[in-house]
Amino acid sequence: MPLTNNVIIQLNEITTMMTNKNSLKPKDEEFIKVIFKKILECGETYNVEEIESWFKNEGTWKNKNSIIRITNMAHYIQEKYEQANKFRILSDERSCKCD
Repeated sequence: MPLTNNVIIQLNEITTMMTNKNSLKPKDEEFIKVIFKKILECGETYNVEEIESWFKNEGTWKNKNSIIRITNMAHYIQEKYEQANKFRILSDERSCKCD
């Protein structure tokens, strides 16, 4: 599944905000996690392999370890988001109540 324009805009934001693409700092990693979470919360989806490919082809990301780290964060946030949605319990007024 190709990346949507909205996802690409967010990936460009990551690229713009990173001053040192060879070594991601903890604050950089937190920013990246927030971006991926924001993408998912807005109803967008992404393929982690497409994310990795985008960073490899973008041009300014030369350090393979940084690309792998971003890809791992994208996967982690995606899995965490999907698990949270699987276990979300919706209450309704007809539910059984134990006293």
